[in-house]
Amino acid sequence: MVARLSEAGPGEPARTRHLAFGDLAAVWGMLGRLGLIEIIDAVVGPRRSVAAASVGTYLALATCNRVIAPRSKLAFADWWATTAGDRMVKLLAAALDHRRFWDAMDALDDQALAEIQTRIAARMVTEFDLRLSGLALDMTNFATFIDSANDKAPIAQRGHAKHKRTDLRLVGLGMVVSRDGAVPLVGHAYPGNRPDVAVFTTVVDELVARYRALATADAELTVVFDAGQNSAANFAHLAGTGLHFVGSLPPSDHPELLALPAAARHLVDPERYGGLGAYDTRPTALGTDRRVILTHSPTLAAKQSAGFDQTLAKTTRAFGELAATLARGNTRRDRAGVQTAIDKIRPRWISRVLTTTRPRGAGDRAVR
Repeated sequence: MVARLSEAGPGEPARTRHLAFGDLAAVWGMLGRLGLIEIIDAVVGPRRSVAAASVGTYLALATCNRVIAPRSKLAFADWWATTAGDRMVKLLAAALDHRRFWDAMDALDDQALAEIQTRIAARMVTEFDLRLSGLALDMTNFATFIDSANDKAPIAQRGHAKHKRTDLRLVGLGMVVSRDGAVPLVGHAYPGNRPDVAVFTTVVDELVARYRALATADAELTVVFDAGQNSAANFAHLAGTGLHFVGSLPPSDHPELLALPAAARHLVDPERYGGLGAYDTRPTALGTDRRVILTHSPTLAAKQSAGFDQTLAKTTRAFGELAATLARGNTRRDRAGVQTAIDKIRPRWISRVLTTTRPRGAGDRAVR
């Protein structure tokens, strides 16, 4: 481009400025297509006279950043300066102060968020002609980077982190997505220290009610959940709602199924699911006769085997180092101290395949 400018007449520019455009334009265009700003402002009300932009505008800006290059609100202005965003929305530099974003977010309560979500979902259904039969609901949690001392976000709590980030505060999320493209339609956030099994019925009832407001009366909703939500009360509640559901059972609860030979399984669909095999049966599960499908995925099994080998090798090395340390006799430990060191090294489940012994008469100087 610089060469063409030189040849055309004006000559090479003294300086150039490079701004990100394509990704921001795509996201901003989609938000406009969904009418996000208009929907939020219609629910929240008119812009305050002292505000540089409406609540809907601030949330649209935050959404763009979250989709393209997630960062804190404090760093938003610096990121915005690297984009061609001022071509899409004109704002003074002071309007991008992180506190203005927090002011806008504070204008939303739970009721407003639910109404905004319902209106946006309705717009998506009509705009993209989504089919609302055969949807799925699932629950999980997400780690946040909210400071531990920040008391303005009580929903972010420390709990059982599914992504293993025990150092971060968590937010739980239940969500209904369409089978047609897995488009999120309605969601419900809850404190991250609440176990899924304890909030299951509340989340299901709320999301189903909001989903029914979008869909026709005959649209089917299938609730999908893992073994973490299993309880007699939750299954009784599901039976009362009349919902379809797909759950998960701990394999250890059904050793008779695990003992079945591979020949008992049949391939589900080689073209769509590769080598996935399944066995369809009706055992007693969770107190009643249920349809249970045992599946085996060669791809998943290979990944689990690789992970197991890696963990086993790491554990074996650690035991070898402990044995060498004790054999040298420089760090004598009593029996309880040695056991504590072993327990710290060995993951709970690996004890099924790896045991430790101490030779008789070796005192506390050797561990195998």
